[in-house]
Amino acid sequence: MPRTVTLVLVDPAGELLGALPPFSVASPWWQEVSEVVAAASADVTVLRLLHADRPAPPGGHVTYLAETRDRPEGLIPLGADLVPHAHRAPWAEPGGPAATLAWASGVLDRLGFGELTAHQQRTWNLSAIWRLDGPGGTIAWLKQVPSFFAHEPAVLGLVASVAPDLVPYVMASGKAGRMLLAHVPGEDRYGAGADLCGQIVEAFHPVQAHFAGRLGELTGVPDKRLDAARFVHVATPYLDDIPGLAELIDGLPARFAEVAACGLPDTLLHGDLHPGNVRTDGQGGLVIVDWGDSAIGNPAFDLLRLIDGLESPEPVLAAWARRWRATVPGCDPERAVALLRPVAGLLSAATYAGFLASIEQSEWPYHAGDVPECLTAAGAAI
Repeated sequence: MPRTVTLVLVDPAGELLGALPPFSVASPWWQEVSEVVAAASADVTVLRLLHADRPAPPGGHVTYLAETRDRPEGLIPLGADLVPHAHRAPWAEPGGPAATLAWASGVLDRLGFGELTAHQQRTWNLSAIWRLDGPGGTIAWLKQVPSFFAHEPAVLGLVASVAPDLVPYVMASGKAGRMLLAHVPGEDRYGAGADLCGQIVEAFHPVQAHFAGRLGELTGVPDKRLDAARFVHVATPYLDDIPGLAELIDGLPARFAEVAACGLPDTLLHGDLHPGNVRTDGQGGLVIVDWGDSAIGNPAFDLLRLIDGLESPEPVLAAWARRWRATVPGCDPERAVALLRPVAGLLSAATYAGFLASIEQSEWPYHAGDVPECLTAAGAAI
């Protein structure tokens, strides 16, 4: 499913220049911009989504704002809304990416690295990412995140204090959500099956067991412990339209009491624990990436995300439950998972609603459909 792209250009001072003629790229995912940058007929940095011809990704005809120092000929006289917005990410403004790249260059210089070449990989409301290459290959990744993900580098440090090889090494972190992460060799494992999920369960358990008794060390990490009011707020507009949702909401107090009786302690959550956020190197190494969604909450939520879509999740669930019973004698992990299965949809809906409340409207298509979709899944799971 190819994506058609139009780039509306501004110069570094924010002056509107016009648009490049539309062109196509193979990747349909709107936030992935490496192909867009490579295929453009000018040297550009993509800043943000302006609009698309469909309500949600992937594919379609997508229009971005992009910055360039060039003055290309043959531009289409196409405008864009350049009015400042309170929720606009710093990397989505002209000059924003350059400031972040300058910060990274200064850090790398102090660390003794030579000049590296930056390749823009992704930009959207949840992150901006550049790959930094040296003569021998990739050295580091430059990542910038919004304020609601600002805890990510601190969480990486906390996890590394327990399991140093489980997360990317943080070379530096700075203001405005900037961080430099050492390159992790290997590949992302999207679509991996139960065997890898079982390895993830085994590798991550010591971290969650450690922080289960040390929540005080998780200062600054978002608190997503069970809170009926949070879920009522996000579900209320949909109660009359989504089957099972009203019943689920009405039963939350009793359900949460049963979860508490299971004795499974709250701890550090990854928040989006699926194989695509895991890299393996073929030598047995396993690294978990993208910790922006990390939070304090019930570990059953990470397990549910991990086994979602597996044809045979039972062995992974059994291994996970066995470790928790050894860690917390007398707890009932399987019962907690069963009780929290529909609540996982409510938690995801609340997370996406939080994104929508914190980003500008032009980027709502990335997440707007996720809220009712997750609530529908929650209602269907009771």
